[in-house]
Amino acid sequence: MTGAVAAADPALRRVVRRVAALNLGYFGVEFAVALAIGSVSLLADSIDFLEDASLNLLILLGLGWSLRRRARLGRVLALILLVPALATLWTAWTKFQAPVPPAPLALTLAGAGAMLVNLLCTAMLARVHRGGGSLTRAAFLSARNDVLANIAIILAGLVTAFLWASAWPDLITGLGIGALNADAARDVWQAAREEGRAASA
Repeated sequence: MTGAVAAADPALRRVVRRVAALNLGYFGVEFAVALAIGSVSLLADSIDFLEDASLNLLILLGLGWSLRRRARLGRVLALILLVPALATLWTAWTKFQAPVPPAPLALTLAGAGAMLVNLLCTAMLARVHRGGGSLTRAAFLSARNDVLANIAIILAGLVTAFLWASAWPDLITGLGIGALNADAARDVWQAAREEGRAASA
């Protein structure tokens, strides 16, 4: 149970709880904006916020568990990380059928707000992400990748506003966000496998 001792740290629990609340709150904001302006990238990112909230709630359940049980939950979380990627592919396909560009100002502002939330979450998780193995690694990787995705959303909004009034910048960004989530899922799955091997040793 040595791996569970660090995971049960009250400071880690507080951080994970706050990160879950921030993600759930901004999911509602970004999802509403995405539906209002018809943005693939914002919809993909809002689903990612919901996934991050669920991820951190699952982490709260898993903190304090044995190394073996944490490794199993880490594999489940890796699969959860794939959900936004699959949702993005479906949304992009439907948008491709009617390629109308989203409102660039709303796209840029929503992306900037998301970046601020994710920067805050990344900073909080950076201090504690080594304390919970694959569980907190999943949350940290997701928040870190989301900052990159948000920068891409802001750029897509600026490109749409000033260079190319097309749906393509938004579509390309949305697909990129899906790829980031798929890569994070791979990293978390590998971390969970390592924990499983350590538990069996």
